[in-house]
Order: sequence, then C-alpha cells, then structure tokens
Amino acid sequence: MNPSPTHSDSLLRFMTCGSVDDGKSTLIGRLLFDTKTILADTLNQIEKTSKKRGMEAVDLSLLTDGLQAEREQGITIDVAYRYFSTGTRKYIIADSPGHEQYTRNMVTAASTANLAIILIDARRGVLTQTRRHSYLAKLVGIPHLVVAVNKMDLVGHDQAVFDRICGEYRAFADEIGLGDVRFHSDVRAEWRQHRRPWRGHALVQRPDLARRARGRPGAHTERAEAFRFPVQYVCRPQASDDPELHDYRGFMGRVESGAVRVGDRVTALPSGQSSVVKRIELGAVSLPEAIHEQSVSLLLEDEIDVSRGDMLVPSDEQPMVTKEIEGMVCWFSETPLSPARTYLVRHTTRTSKAKVAAIDYKVDVNTLAQEPATALAMNDIARIRLRLAQPLAVDPYSDNRATGAFIVIDETTNNTVGAGMVTGAAPL
Repeated sequence: MNPSPTHSDSLLRFMTCGSVDDGKSTLIGRLLFDTKTILADTLNQIEKTSKKRGMEAVDLSLLTDGLQAEREQGITIDVAYRYFSTGTRKYIIADSPGHEQYTRNMVTAASTANLAIILIDARRGVLTQTRRHSYLAKLVGIPHLVVAVNKMDLVGHDQAVFDRICGEYRAFADEIGLGDVRFHSDVRAEWRQHRRPWRGHALVQRPDLARRARGRPGAHTERAEAFRFPVQYVCRPQASDDPELHDYRGFMGRVESGAVRVGDRVTALPSGQSSVVKRIELGAVSLPEAIHEQSVSLLLEDEIDVSRGDMLVPSDEQPMVTKEIEGMVCWFSETPLSPARTYLVRHTTRTSKAKVAAIDYKVDVNTLAQEPATALAMNDIARIRLRLAQPLAVDPYSDNRATGAFIVIDETTNNTVGAGMVTGAAPL
C-alpha cells in the first residue's frame, strides 16, 4: 500500500456567505437533507426542536447552528463544517456567519474554500455585508463564485426582482474585478426554488453545482505552485538503541504547496544554505515524494542550520526574503489598529514582531473608494505596510495562498486582530 495520496478532483471545499438571515444555514441543511446525509436521530432531534418553537416545518438551519447562543439568537456565529457526497463527488461545506461582528469567522472559512455561494435575500437585494463578503472572497482568491438569490417565494417569484438583483451584483462584481482571469472567477446567479413560473437553475436540484471547480494542480489554486515546506519541528531522537538514529535529524512539517522528491536540491530560508533531500518519511515509511497537504519529515544530505520557522524551498524557485511587506488586511478587533503599537505577525510557522509603517488606504465596500486612514476599526479592509523584526520568506498571495497569508496578533492579549494577504515586499 502506497501512503502517498493520488491527485483527485473528487473533493470540493465550498462555503456559504452573505448577510444575516439570507438563508445560508437553511441552504446547507437543505443540501444535506436532499443528499440523505442526515442521520435519523439528528433529524428527529431538530424536528422536536422546531415543534417546540411553534414551527410547522423542520428548521433545517439547526443542522449547522450548533452553539447554544446560535440557536437562541437564530444566527450563525462560528464556522460550522459539514460533509456530504452525491455519489460522484465529496464535499466539505463551511457555513460562515453573516453578522458583521463575526466577519473574522467568514475569513477563516474562506481561507480554504475553492467555491463560495453568495446568498442574497430577494426581498432585500444586495446589502453592505453582501458586498463585504464578496470583496473578501475576491481578496482571498476563491476561484469560483455562485450567487444564489434566495426566498423568491416571498416576492411572488417575480423575475424582474431576480433580474434586478443579478444586474446589480454583476455591476459590483465587475467593479471589484471578480471576473479577472487571474483569480479564475466566474459569477453566476441561480435561484434555488423547486417551483417557479419561469425558467432558471435551482441550486438544491444541482448538488454538483461546481463541475467547473475541478481538482487543483496546486494546493490552493488551479495552477501548479512551487514547493513550500515551513519547518514545524526538528526531530533529534535522544534515547535510542539504534545506532542509525544517533545522527538522525529530520525536519518535520506540512507540505503547504507543490511537491518534493528524493534527490531534489532545496534551500533553507532565510539562511540561504542548500542541500539535497536524502529521505522523505511519513511515520516509519519512506516515500519517493511528498505532495501538498502531507505532513512528513525531510532528511537532508548535509548538516545545514535549519530550525522551526525556517522554510525549505526549491533552490531554483525561491520566494522573496523580506523584512518589509505590504498587503491587504481585514481588521477583526474592536480595538482599532494603531501605527504607534507593536504587533506580532504570524506567517506559516514563523512569528515576528512588527510595526505598521503606513496605512496606504482603506476601502469603502459600498463605493469601493480608497480613503485615507490613520487607524483601522473592526471590519475595515485596508492596504498597509509592515516592518518586521525577523525576515520572512513570502510569495504574493495571488501566487500562493499558504505563503502569501499572515495574521496579526495583539502581543498583549494574544488575540488574532487581523488577517492579511501579501501583495508586495521589499527585498533585504
């Protein structure tokens, strides 16, 4: 049995997003119900809960709203992950919250998604949070989007309403560049009702809604990505009777993108020292190669200096090593970002102290205007520049999600206060 997985397009990670009460959780519940992936006892439980609330029909949103606070308020707070299969494909769904206060959780869900379903309530149309989630979906590089106009029965199945919403959203999508082939984005509006007096696509009748979102050559995009291996731990067995383990030095971590093979020449960053991969191990099994999302140990021919936070990369395809990055940031904290403060920036397995060198502008998600700013409030989206105490090996986020992403941490509280995507960097 070969432990190395084969590349497949059978798994799709997708998410729902949009404003509060647009029907995201109910849509996922419906998908789970129609694909018969709800256990009988789970269905019985939500039927009882629905009756206690005086509902005639089963509230399918309860399938994802698992927190007590979510059920009490009738809103999604945390990201809920659910799994289902149509027989031809497997899916991982992330149900993200629509409330503005929990935008940070939406960003968490978007970071691994290959497709996003933007829900729009037909009665309310395109709202500020619809625009914010769409803008963030574009920023994090989700390659496929589907717009689902929901609750059409509450507007009398009026096709004019549907067409108006589609037109408004398409205009906004064009403005923010969702159609840019760089992101492989396609925006399609679909109505999910079973009964309708006019022709259209019903989302729940098409569980294979992402036939175009196929398996990816890279870990995060639809093109090949360079090998990137952030080192998590250096394994040096201390107590062993095996003489071969006395000199064992394995660099443990996860292949964030690309692939590596025995015999490949790699460079450790930021030191710049190079060696050749002598062995690849998964547990006690030796592999000829390791591919993205595999957690392995790499052993090198030479004794070069490598520690946690360093990154092993192909010697002929290296990222930039820098102590100054610029990027788009979504600010999560109720405490405003202040250029006077020192923050921690965590990038892959390395953490560095950082100062905000400049806030170039913040974005008004309604007008898309770039506005001057001296601080950032919660949910603001802005382009900033950061000066780092320790060098980082970064790729532009548009080239590599794993090595182009970072989070900002409050060093006092250790809370994550922002998430960013690298757009540029200054060389050392």
